[in-house]
Amino acid sequence: MRRMLALLLCCFSLPAMALSVTFINPGKHDEVFWLTATRAMQAAADDLGIRLQVLYAEREHPRVLALAQQIIAQPAAQRPDYVVFSNDYGTAPELLRLFEAAGICSFMAFSGRDDQPGQPAIGLPRMNFRHWLGSLEPRAGDAGYLTARALIERGRRAGLPRINGKLPLLAIGGDRSTPSSLRRSEGLRRAVSEAGDVVLLQEVYAGWSQQRAQEQGDWLFRRYPQARLLWAGNDLMAFGAMDAWRHRGGTPGKDAFFSGINTSAQAMAALRDDSLSALAGGHFIAGAWSLVVLYDFHHGHDFADEGLELVRPMFTLFDDRSAARFMQHYGKLDFSRVDFRRYSKQHNPRVRRYNFDFRQLL
Repeated sequence: MRRMLALLLCCFSLPAMALSVTFINPGKHDEVFWLTATRAMQAAADDLGIRLQVLYAEREHPRVLALAQQIIAQPAAQRPDYVVFSNDYGTAPELLRLFEAAGICSFMAFSGRDDQPGQPAIGLPRMNFRHWLGSLEPRAGDAGYLTARALIERGRRAGLPRINGKLPLLAIGGDRSTPSSLRRSEGLRRAVSEAGDVVLLQEVYAGWSQQRAQEQGDWLFRRYPQARLLWAGNDLMAFGAMDAWRHRGGTPGKDAFFSGINTSAQAMAALRDDSLSALAGGHFIAGAWSLVVLYDFHHGHDFADEGLELVRPMFTLFDDRSAARFMQHYGKLDFSRVDFRRYSKQHNPRVRRYNFDFRQLL
């Protein structure tokens, strides 16, 4: 209890003022996934009375640190109560040092701690960095696993050519340093291992870029002419690989099969016209759920009893029916129909354990 009071005292000073949160968005301001995440966060902020500010790093990870320094440079009275950020490109250690020195409470969302070899170990939340409250991230391995499994099954049904009795599969991942990217790829490899009749020929990394994935897809298909299955770590990279296949005279969904991750309108349309064979998404909601967690913490409901580093199922494997429901409800990126107060322990005492699965919102 004393530890909780100390954290609360260091994270806000004037209870009468509205709770304020700044989100350092690692993506581009017009990038569909990060725009969707921001819209969902704003809907949650509106429901909970949070003043939300969003700063975009535009996929330039040095800019993430510049934005953090911009926040710190503000007069103390103008700083946010909490800063939310994602550990994209392994920026967490430096961000935590900056916010700790400034006495600003921080929270990781989307991608949490990942002590990889060669990176500085940051320890657990509230230990080395006492202002680092914790993290909430989607169980990213689910996305890789679900899409890979569905893609493999599609290839089996199509009777694709095999190499030494196994279906050849190619993969284009996001990047080599973002924890969520690495875990999606781990999910892919788990599905391949379980399948038994699949061989992963090569995995490359396109940095989440459609153009880069198109370039890589072109030489992958030239290098492995028998490959007809391609797994991608997001929707944009899937589209790039599909474009490469079309330029070779092929037809995605007919003579080669592709999977992707995210909930863009383009991805949903591609799933429904069968040019995209597998699609998982819903994890954009992690930012909105993070605001629920911080709101409750701010009002005395510490999430520590559920764990300081929350890793929860959020991904849904979409089919025609669920894709249609998603577009009907959220196709315009309007999340006002969701009452985020229902999921708050402060507003709903019946909530004993957070449920962050996206399927409940469809």
